[in-house]
Formats: sequence, structure tokens, C-alpha cells
Amino acid sequence: MDENFDREKIVDCMFDPITSSILAELEDGQKQCSFLAQKNSIPESEVLERLSYLIEHKFVFKNSDNGCSISANPEKLSSFIEDDGNFDEAINGIEKLDTYLN
Repeated sequence: MDENFDREKIVDCMFDPITSSILAELEDGQKQCSFLAQKNSIPESEVLERLSYLIEHKFVFKNSDNGCSISANPEKLSSFIEDDGNFDEAINGIEKLDTYLN
């Protein structure tokens, strides 16, 4: 796996409540930025801002043809989560998310 990214920053991005909601929407495939914005009650520009680090490091793809659409890179996301070095960080991210929700 390409290691040219900050692992903690990826975990923080993925487990941010709004970003994780966006990523969950992408499980079913590519979505329009406008749909993701409306679904999360945020401006379209914020969708791109929240995903910018994930896009930069190819965990998520942005397609500007026919407007703005976003798709996930499921192989890279899964590989990152399953990597033993990331397991503890993922658990910490889940615990952080839990504190937001409770």
C-alpha cells in the first residue's frame, strides 16, 4: 500500500461523523456531490472539503464530468482498515465517533 499519507489524518477523516456518513453512501456506488450535500445537510463545497484528503490520496475519487460526482476506492479503504497497523487507530476512531454520538 502507498504510505505517502498521514495515517492518523486518514482515520480522523474516515471516522468524522459527517464524512463517515458520506462514505457509507458511497458503498452503493458513485453519487453526485449535490446528493451527498443534501443528504448530510451541508453545502456541496463542504462535501469536497471533508473528502479532500481522501481524494488527494486516492481513497475516494472525484469525477467532474457531468457535474461533480464522488466514488469510493473500496480496495484501498478496505486495505487501510484491515492493515494491522491501522487496527488500533480505527478502534480509537470508532471510540471518538461514539463520543460524538453519545
